[in-house]
Amino acid sequence: MSEKTRKVLQDLGLTDYEIKAYVALLVNPGSQASDIGRESDVPVSKIYEVLANLERKGWVESQHIRPSKYFPKSPSTALQALRLKLESELKSNEEYILNELMPIYQQKATQERPDIWIVRGDYNILAKVSESIDRCKKELLIVVPSALNSVVDYIVPTIDSIRSSGIKVRILMNADIGGKSIEKLAGLADLRFKENMFGGGVIIDAREVVLLLGGSPENPNQALAIWSDHAGLASFAKNYFEFLWAEAQPRAQGRVS
Repeated sequence: MSEKTRKVLQDLGLTDYEIKAYVALLVNPGSQASDIGRESDVPVSKIYEVLANLERKGWVESQHIRPSKYFPKSPSTALQALRLKLESELKSNEEYILNELMPIYQQKATQERPDIWIVRGDYNILAKVSESIDRCKKELLIVVPSALNSVVDYIVPTIDSIRSSGIKVRILMNADIGGKSIEKLAGLADLRFKENMFGGGVIIDAREVVLLLGGSPENPNQALAIWSDHAGLASFAKNYFEFLWAEAQPRAQGRVS
C-alpha cells in the first residue's frame, strides 16, 4: 500500500491498526481474529477491538460462528456507506448549527468583514462560490478557462437549482474546453467561447465576485481565489466580462454550444 493511500484512509477515520487489519483481510478474507492479528502485526490484546471498530465503521463484517470469521467489505461499499453516514450526520446537525450560529455571524462577523478576502484551497473556494451563488437574485456570470475545466462538475448542480428562479446565467468558456463540459451546461445557461482565457471567476448580480487564481509562489499546488463585495471591483469585473462576452463566439471549435 502506498503512503498516499494510507494517509487517505487515516483521513477517513481509520487507525494504523485498523488499516493493517483491513488490508490483511483483503488478502485473506474469511480469516479468524488470531490469524488476522498475526498477518497484520496487530497485538492479540488489540485485534478484537480493532475488528469491532472496523465492523462498526462499515469496513468489515463478521460471521458469528465458533470461532468467528471476518470478511472485508469492498472498498467501494465501505466508501458509499461512509458517504451516506456523513451526509446523514451533516443533514441532521445542519439545522442546529444554522439556527444558532448564523444569526450571530450575520449580526457580528459581517459587520467587520473586510471588502476583500483571500480564499485558499479547492474545497474552500468551491464552498465560497456555492455560498455566493446562493445569494444570487438576478444575474450570474461565470468564466471557466480550460485550466479550471474540473470546476464544471461542481457548479452544474448549483446552476440547475437556481435555473427555475428566473435567474439569467451566462457562462464564458475557453474555446478548447472539453465537449463533456459543454454537454453538462447545455440548456442550463447561455454559453459562449473565447480563445486564450487564463483567469476565471463568478460574478453575482454585479455586486459580488469570486476571482479564481492559480497557486501562490509559496505553494503552487494550492488554489487561490479572491472574494469581494466591493462595489468598484464587482463593477469592473462585470464590465470586463461584458467586453469578453461581446468578442466571444456561440460555438466552440465547430461544436454546438
